[in-house]
Formats: sequence, structure tokens, C-alpha cells
Amino acid sequence: MIYVTLNNTKPKRRLTFYLAMEEYIARHLEKGEYFFMWQVDPTVIFGRNQLIQNEVNIDYCRQHNIQTYRRKSGGGCVYADMTNIMFSYITPDENVSLTFSKYINMVSEMLRKLGIPAETSGRNDIMIDGRKVSGNAFYHIPGRSIVHGTMLYDTNIENMVGAITPSCEKLVSKGIQSVRQHITLLK
Repeated sequence: MIYVTLNNTKPKRRLTFYLAMEEYIARHLEKGEYFFMWQVDPTVIFGRNQLIQNEVNIDYCRQHNIQTYRRKSGGGCVYADMTNIMFSYITPDENVSLTFSKYINMVSEMLRKLGIPAETSGRNDIMIDGRKVSGNAFYHIPGRSIVHGTMLYDTNIENMVGAITPSCEKLVSKGIQSVRQHITLLK
């Protein structure tokens, strides 16, 4: 696997830069596995099939200077800031289930090697003690698969809870009462 690094002369870039970087790597670099990590200013990222008005408190985001972007991958709405880590994994593997499983297990195994009791849950979450610490999403372009995700380290929970507004049905279906009850921080 090739770890991609960026020149840090401009450490703060918008989310769109990193999403474009994933796709550039997938379309233009020779076949292989690539991985990189990144951080962004406060941002809400929603999946390709989500309705922003159902998932994001737009007024809260405007009042707190939180950017909003749609991504090409599916999955749920996530909040990111400079105190959590975003990952991108690009591979020539085309089997969605195997690619997703490989990526999620790689990240979970890395956390376990650090002494953190991480487990995979469902298709796209990494949990610690039954609480979500990482959400991940996937999309495919011809010849390449792209998986990206979040790792909640010391995320601003107030902004996360204020910016993201999942429906009550979604929370109940997961057996939880609030976003705050469902997540944990890596720190």
C-alpha cells in the first residue's frame, strides 16, 4: 500500500480538495492501493442519496461557520473538524463487499494494535464499547474503488449534535435516543 502525503505549506484545505484528490489518484495513478489521512475545518458531509433538509440543521451550520458538502458516496451524514481524522483508501479491487470489509478490518486491527478494543459493526461502522467512533462510505469508478471515513478523536460534540439532525425513526431503528448516546471519542 502506498501512503500519500501532501506538502503541508497549505495545511487547511476544503473538503472538496480531498474528495477531488481521491478521485484524481483513482483515475490517474497506476493501479495499486493508496491511503491518506486529512483534516478539515468544521464541515458536514452528507451522502449522495440524502436530502440535506432532512439531515442537516442548515441554520445552525450558518450560525457556526460550518461548511456543508455532498459527497459521491452513499452512507449517512457526518460532521468533521480539525480534531478528528478523515481517511481515504483507493484500491483496484472491484468487489464492494470485500473491499469495504478489508478496509474496515484494516482500520479496526490498527486500533486494536494500539490497545483500543475496536470492533466492526454492520457494513460501515467501527465501534468501541458499543459506541460508534468511525463511519465509512464507498463509491466505485471504472477500475477503482474508493472508501473514505471519519475517526472521531476529540470532535466538538456540541457542533456535531447541533449540525446533524437524523430523524427520530433512524435513531429508534438503531435502538438509541440521541446522536450523543451513540458515539464515542477516541481520546
